[in-house]
Amino acid sequence: MRDIVFARRSGWIPNVIREDGELKLMLGAGADANHEPRTFTFPIGEAHLTVIQEDLARHLLLWSAVLPLCDAAGTRGRLDEEAAVALLDPVLLSAPEDVDALFRRIPWDRARLVAHGADTRLLERGQVCAALRAATETSDGKRAQEDHAHRRRAERGVVLGPLDTALLKYTGQYLHGAAVPKRIPGAVDPALLPEVVRVIATAEQACAGMRIGRDPRRGKRATDKRDWDRMAKAVETAVRRARPGLAEDAVRTVSFLMCSEAAERARNSSLDDDEEAVGGSARKTALSFTDDKGVERKWRRGHPRTATAEFWEFVGERSAGDNEVFTIEDEEMGEGVQLHFYADSIARVTTVRKGEGGSDPEYRVEYSLVDGMDGYRKLVSAFVGGGCAALGPYGSWIPDAAEFERARRRRRAAG
Repeated sequence: MRDIVFARRSGWIPNVIREDGELKLMLGAGADANHEPRTFTFPIGEAHLTVIQEDLARHLLLWSAVLPLCDAAGTRGRLDEEAAVALLDPVLLSAPEDVDALFRRIPWDRARLVAHGADTRLLERGQVCAALRAATETSDGKRAQEDHAHRRRAERGVVLGPLDTALLKYTGQYLHGAAVPKRIPGAVDPALLPEVVRVIATAEQACAGMRIGRDPRRGKRATDKRDWDRMAKAVETAVRRARPGLAEDAVRTVSFLMCSEAAERARNSSLDDDEEAVGGSARKTALSFTDDKGVERKWRRGHPRTATAEFWEFVGERSAGDNEVFTIEDEEMGEGVQLHFYADSIARVTTVRKGEGGSDPEYRVEYSLVDGMDGYRKLVSAFVGGGCAALGPYGSWIPDAAEFERARRRRRAAG
């Protein structure tokens, strides 16, 4: 039999219950293996109940002190009842200075206290009782998130000015630096919004005409990291030059916004758009695409998609850590290219002599290093447009495999 003896308006603050005639504190914390909330109880006395009913601050301090014990119980463990009971008298019945001293020795949950109105400056000084003089039963989770974000930056030695803070709030990254940035003008102090807009305009001008292409080597929706880094560098350089006083966090959030928007435009575009950006135009009539697992796809002129777009779609679907070699072959012309994504290289293969009378055909194989995804796009587009002969200007072609391997190693050693 369980009856609620005392509860506050906030459903998360621990309740006092009577279970089988015994007073207990009951609180929810953490989750079990099925992600269902866990509930913990431990016994308290009548004197503890009186303080919990009359003193919100002490009630919150007890909650804050017990939560680390709940975390230690994990998804299936039992609450350390002895440790929880041992906190009752020191937290609820001791003098304020003794409570402050206790909280300097034990782990406690700061976020709960901040969410319920604790003075963060007094918390920093170790005056937990005084910090909760204006505590509220209602919780403000955003206040706790802001405090956590501020402390995280302080640990890195970051100090934000008003414009820095405004830019982080504009991009939605003030609380969570890893969140995908977006434009939220309503989150900014109206007095600072014009200044924020001017910084954003500087960034937009710096990356005007730049784009972030798709990178099918990393999946169907992946984008080119080198394009991203190039755009980020351009934006950050321009913003730092225009606003030398901005904190690095603010500069990076602006470049993150520009790059994220460009990457999203790339993800929502078709691979045919990538071909247009490279300048390719297909002249081949029939091609065969294969991967390192033996899967093949055919393309013929008249297909609703261009050959290059269809090839990169094939790569996006099939590319993986153990599948990084892709081939485009024109059987009619007796030529093809093989792309080695693991080595940033390509081989062009042309038929010197067809096999006749049971003899094997003779091929000429030449290798070239490739400079990132942009280099691959140009090479594929050139081959589709003009075959192996059109690849000459796009690489230093080495016929000897051993010599090429030495060149690849030299590039890798150079970083």
